[in-house]
Amino acid sequence: MPTRIAVLLTNLGTPERLDREAVKQFLGEFLADPYVVNLPRILWLPILNGIILPFRSGNTLQGYQRIWGEDGSPLLAFSRRQATALQTALGERTRVGLAMRYGNPSYPDVLTDLLAGDIERLIVLPLYPQYSRTTTETSRVHLHACLSRLGANPEIEFIETYHDHPAYIAALAESVREHWQVGQRHLLMSYHGLPQVNIERGDPYQQQCEETSRLLAAELGLEARDWSLAYQSRFGKQKWIQPYTADVLHEMGASGLDSVDIICPGFAADCLETLDEIEVEYRAHYEHCGGREFSYIPALNDRDLHIQMMQQLIESHLN
Repeated sequence: MPTRIAVLLTNLGTPERLDREAVKQFLGEFLADPYVVNLPRILWLPILNGIILPFRSGNTLQGYQRIWGEDGSPLLAFSRRQATALQTALGERTRVGLAMRYGNPSYPDVLTDLLAGDIERLIVLPLYPQYSRTTTETSRVHLHACLSRLGANPEIEFIETYHDHPAYIAALAESVREHWQVGQRHLLMSYHGLPQVNIERGDPYQQQCEETSRLLAAELGLEARDWSLAYQSRFGKQKWIQPYTADVLHEMGASGLDSVDIICPGFAADCLETLDEIEVEYRAHYEHCGGREFSYIPALNDRDLHIQMMQQLIESHLN
């Protein structure tokens, strides 16, 4: 009898509704995670609940209001399409579920549904190409905690990184070439940032971002002068990994580089950080600094090559 296998796709999460309370609840769950903010709980939680959430939730809501679509949050909408397309690609060999680390669909609900089929093996694909404790590892820890509470013990195969997978690099390159059909410009690769202390404690995230960038540049045949790497989404006053995307764009605009294409290889689906922070905030920042032509290359989302890459990753664990 063949082994019963399920696949769990997982991403970060999103507010359930377009209102301040939903945004506050999502941010509260996210920022209370000790893997995300590594500070003593007795110090951090009062600051989070008393100062940060009351102020930040309003600003974050405004960002979501600018990107919210007819099918809701773009991250969740694209993630659902990814799961549906992957299920079609894999066929009846396995069931595919989608869960978010924070918010819904939740791990307990999705795991309960998947395990109802007497699943013996669970293949988990966190949709974070580059490994970090703040994303991939907290997903692993949360998964095991939820399975323990459910009293389930399937064999788990956890795909913790695909930052250098040839199919991933090829999918990124195709999206850039498609965008460049109207003309090639300087390519800025922007990744979500991390506090510098995380890297000093051994997180391999920055190294993997740099490797992804080198591989993509090589696949595209770019010279060093043709591309740049930077990190976005700083939060708080501590030092984060550099260079900062805002600073790089400022230097480009001020130096006379008046056209740039920007891609975010660390995001498997478009979300607040790409559709608002990049498309709205950084576009305005670049133009203010003297830039003229700014174009965002969308995330891989449910592009065919992206789904095929996921299929390859999963199928390597099916035998």
